[in-house]
Amino acid sequence: MTEVQKLKQFVAKYQELKSEIAKVIVGQEKVVDQILWSVFSGGHALLIGVPGLAKTLMVQTISQALGLDFKRVQFTPDLMPSDIIGAELLDEKRQFKFIKGPVFANIVLADEINRTPPKTQAALLEAMQEKHVTVAGKSYALPLPYFVLATQNPIEQEGTYPLPEAQLDRFMFSILLEYPSYEEEVNVVKNTTTIRKENIKALFNADEIASLQNLIRQMPVADNVIEYAVKLVGKTRPAGEFAPALVKEYVDWGAGPRASQNLILAAKTHAASKSKFSPDIADVKAVATGILRHRIIKNYKAEAEGFTEERIIAELL
Repeated sequence: MTEVQKLKQFVAKYQELKSEIAKVIVGQEKVVDQILWSVFSGGHALLIGVPGLAKTLMVQTISQALGLDFKRVQFTPDLMPSDIIGAELLDEKRQFKFIKGPVFANIVLADEINRTPPKTQAALLEAMQEKHVTVAGKSYALPLPYFVLATQNPIEQEGTYPLPEAQLDRFMFSILLEYPSYEEEVNVVKNTTTIRKENIKALFNADEIASLQNLIRQMPVADNVIEYAVKLVGKTRPAGEFAPALVKEYVDWGAGPRASQNLILAAKTHAASKSKFSPDIADVKAVATGILRHRIIKNYKAEAEGFTEERIIAELL
C-alpha cells in the first residue's frame, strides 16, 4: 500500500473513530479532535475543565476506540512516585522483583495532576519525555505508543501544586472543556439515566497507531509554512524581534522552540485528518490556540484588564 493509499484509509478510519466516540461522548467535538490530533502526532495533552464534564469517560472511550491499554491514576497530596512508576519488592525467593506501576500503559490518565506534590509530578516527566522510567538504577521501557492525558480543575486552587513551566511545556496541547449546550446536556441526561450501555469497537491497535505517526511525520511541509509557525511562536516572546506591542505590554514570557515543533507536527495531523497531503498555514492556525495557550505567561496588567491567552493568540494569528 502506498503512502497516499494509507492516508486515504486513515481519513476514512478517523471519521469512523469519531462516530464511535460519539456513541458515548455527546458534543465536545473540538475537544475530541484535539485529543486525537495529539495522539496521532505522538504528543501529550492537558485537559482543563470543571468537575462533571466527563473528562475521565472521554479519555477511557477514546482509548477503547483506539484499541490501546488504558490506566487511570487519581493524583492526591499523599501520592508517592513509586505509586505511579512501580517499585522493587522482595519476592518469595528473597530476590528483588520490579512491580510495574500504572504508568505502564499506552494511555495514562493523570487525573487532577496538580493535586500531587512536585516530587510525584516530576516522576511523570521522564516517562513523558524519554518513554522509559528508571528505578534503582535500571531503565524500564514503556509500552509504545505512549500518551499522558492529564486533567486539571481550573476553579480550585487550595491544596494544589501548579505544574512548573518545564512540565507544562511537555504537553503538546492544553485543551479547555466548556459546559455543554442546552441540547447537548439534554442528550447527556437521556443517554446516562437508562440501563443501556454502548459498546465501543476498537478500530486501531498499537502497531497501527505507531505506523500512522510515522506516516504523518513523513508528510512534506513547505518552507513558508514552517517559517509562519516559527514566526508565530517568535511573536509570543516580548523581547523577540517579531513581538508586537500587544505582547510587549501584556506578556512576561513566550513560547519556546518546542512550540514551533509541535505546531508543525499537529498541523500535519490536522491536514491528514482533512484528507490533505501537506499542511498549509490554515492548518497551523487551526491548532495554534491549543498549543500556545499554556506556553504564554501573562503579566499582572493582562490579568487586571481581563486579557486571556486566547485573545492574545487570536491577535497574533
